[in-house]
Amino acid sequence: MAASTETRIAIESEADLVRARQRGRELAGEMGFSPTDATLIATAISEVARNILTYAGAGEIVLGPISENGQEGMVMIALDTGPGIQDIDEALQEGFSTSGGLGIGLPGARRLVDEFALLSEAGKGTQVTMKKWRG
Repeated sequence: MAASTETRIAIESEADLVRARQRGRELAGEMGFSPTDATLIATAISEVARNILTYAGAGEIVLGPISENGQEGMVMIALDTGPGIQDIDEALQEGFSTSGGLGIGLPGARRLVDEFALLSEAGKGTQVTMKKWRG
């Protein structure tokens, strides 16, 4: 992802979550994604941004175009310096939640995109990288 084409959105409040979701939908449209895929992208962004607010308190979403192996798409990266995820496998299971929520955030986001990677270190934070390919 070229630095000049990336969009960074600080996530510190509900308003930031809405802004990140809207920007993701706009960027998807600009990149030629279908309205359905633009909605999937916006929803995935919303899920990981909500996790930032719930578990880390603050972080950021980075959005941008990517090109790999002849495919064009969008990359969405959620970054925080929160407490980290103790058990990644457990966190990716449907219905698992440490906050009393429904436990659909990470597994739901993973279902909405083509590629999903989660890196987390206790006490250092979490990075979720999602890719959605066009076409």
